[in-house]
Amino acid sequence: MPTLTELATLLGERLQAHQASVTTAESCTGGGIAEAITRVAGSSAWFEAGYVTYSNRQKTAQLGVHPALFGSVGAVSREVVVAMAQGALASSDATYAVAVSGVAGPGGGSVDKPVGTVWLAWASAQGCHAQRRQFAGDREAVRGQTVQAALEGLARLAVGENPEQG
Repeated sequence: MPTLTELATLLGERLQAHQASVTTAESCTGGGIAEAITRVAGSSAWFEAGYVTYSNRQKTAQLGVHPALFGSVGAVSREVVVAMAQGALASSDATYAVAVSGVAGPGGGSVDKPVGTVWLAWASAQGCHAQRRQFAGDREAVRGQTVQAALEGLARLAVGENPEQG
């Protein structure tokens, strides 16, 4: 399995080959995706911006997520991550966006959304893909697996593949 730095390097190579760029909208990872990307020297050529919107208020303020969604479907939902990804794309000049929201634990889970539940969304001008994943382990493990899944999806999207295949 490639390291996060190796995945971010692959992503950068693919983006540069297509003169494309990426932005991130993160909740449960707290900027971990952006951090992995910016480990790569020269990533400023293909990384536009990172939005860490941990609170619902900031998801609305920075990314334009409609506040009614939080009451109807919750922050950890397909609808919210799609809105986050689309908002990040609209707020930047990036070609692609990834958004994540989840229950990293150790608390905060429910019957419908147990600890380890994460929604990911990948967006471009051509549309948006979203996927619910259930990761195992403690908080650090859930966050790490989320960063990995986000980067893998972006790397696939950058070459025209379905980002949900992982």
